[in-house]
Formats: sequence, structure tokens, C-alpha cells
Amino acid sequence: MVQDDFQPIEIQHKETFDHIFLQDPPETSELTFTNLFMWRHKYRPIWLQWEDCLLIILRPEADAPFGLPPVGPGNKSKALESLAEQLKQMTPAVRICRASEDFVEAHVDHDRYESLIDRDNSDYVYHGQDLIGLSGRRYHSKKNHLNRFLKNYPFNYREMDRELVEGFLGMQEKWCQMRECVESPELLSEDYAIREALTHFEELDYRGGAVEINAEIEAFSLGEPLNPNTAVIHIEKANPDIPGLYVAINQLFCKNAWSPMEYVNREQDLGIEGLRRAKESYHPHHMVNKYTLIPKE
Repeated sequence: MVQDDFQPIEIQHKETFDHIFLQDPPETSELTFTNLFMWRHKYRPIWLQWEDCLLIILRPEADAPFGLPPVGPGNKSKALESLAEQLKQMTPAVRICRASEDFVEAHVDHDRYESLIDRDNSDYVYHGQDLIGLSGRRYHSKKNHLNRFLKNYPFNYREMDRELVEGFLGMQEKWCQMRECVESPELLSEDYAIREALTHFEELDYRGGAVEINAEIEAFSLGEPLNPNTAVIHIEKANPDIPGLYVAINQLFCKNAWSPMEYVNREQDLGIEGLRRAKESYHPHHMVNKYTLIPKE
């Protein structure tokens, strides 16, 4: 195996990724085809299939390349060694990032790798029924925000379909104008990723939901199954000038799209203080702790 065997992710590779993920269901939010595809312009992922495992390397323009933990039914310990060898050809600072605690415990030789917890990229996982019911004292303020929205704003909840894509794109453009995305490289990257997801809606096969007020989409959310008992929410946007709308799109999307799922993974906080407070305010059931693996000399 040589570095030239790796190839960039393209939409036609979805079937291969889905087949591997079906055999070895992931628990970290990065490991869905939709997530890898929609962010491919920022992270420039390349991949290959190695003995029933996927090896994935991300090559962000502003950072050194790094690997994601191998996924698949094959020997992941050996796949990890192969991935590290490939990374040595690309960078002197070899890292395998976003490895779950279960992966570290089952497949990592601690004599060969140092493992460092990555709190900023660890995923928040909630009981789905908690997000739907918002019951009890812990969710009292969330329920008040939701009830205030329901009382003051006549709305329609819309399941995403091909006809609604343009409305989702229009909402994203409006949100970007409000938040001045052109002034923020991170928000511009996110805008590009959302547009990639929306314009490839039918091929990617995720689900979306929207809140429509006065025939205008004012909030939307995108997600998909991560594993048999967990949905992952990739994107959630709402008009910040409408009180309670963020609580409403969260509750409505979980209720209408993910009520059969036991858990909802709402991804990481990236170390952003406001985002961390927001995710903690929904009282996660547990965290999917992630680690960075660094080969020892």
C-alpha cells in the first residue's frame, strides 16, 4: 500500500462507506458518509479500504494531516498501524484523532501510543425522549421557551423533500447574512458544508425538518442514523430574532424524525464557550469521549 492508493471522497463512494458502517456501526459523529462528504472542502479527506477496514486521512489546509480511527469488521489494531505508517509519509507529527474511548480500550496498544483526551471534540449524547418531552425541573426553562413559541407563532413543521431544498438554502443564506459569515472563515466553511449537504440531498439520504412561519422557513435541522439506537444531528439553524425557535426546532425534529431512537448525538462543542453552555443546558445522558493517539518514539 502506498499513499497514491488513497482517493478523495466522492458521492459515488457512499455505498462502500455505508456497507462498512453497517457492519461496524460507529458511535462518533464524524463517522458518517454525509459528515465526511459535506465537510470535504474544509478537511479534504482521502480514504482507502484495507482488509475490511476504512482508512481515512483528513488534510485541512491550515493544519497538518491526521487520521480518523479505522472503522470496519477487520483487524482494527493492524489497520491502525498501517494508518500510522501512511501518515508518517505525509507529516512528521503523526496523529490519529477523534478515537472513541471504546476504540482506545479495545484496539490501542498503550506501549505504542499515547492517548490524550480531546474534550472539545467529544460528543454530547441525550436520551431522545428527554429532548422530546422536556419533562421535569431540569427542563423547566426549555419547556417555557417552547410553550412561549407555540403560543405566539402560528407555524408549520415541514419534513424535508426535494421541493423544500430551495427553501432550506434560502434560510441558510438569510442566517449567514444575519451572522455576517463573510467575516468568519469558520462560518464560511460551515456555509459551504451546508450547501453541499442540501444540493446533494437525494443522494446522501439523510433527513431534514423545518419550521415555516408565514410561508418562510425560519429554522431547519439535518440529521441521520449514526447506529441502530442513535441519531446524529449534523446541522441546526434558526432565526435568532424569534424567541424559543431554537428550542422548537430541536424538539420538533427529534419528535417527528427520531422518536424511535433511544439516543440523539448532538456532536461536539469545539471548545466554544457559548456552544458548550448550550449543549450542557440540555443535560446530556453521556459523553462520547474522544482521544488523540500519538505514536511513541
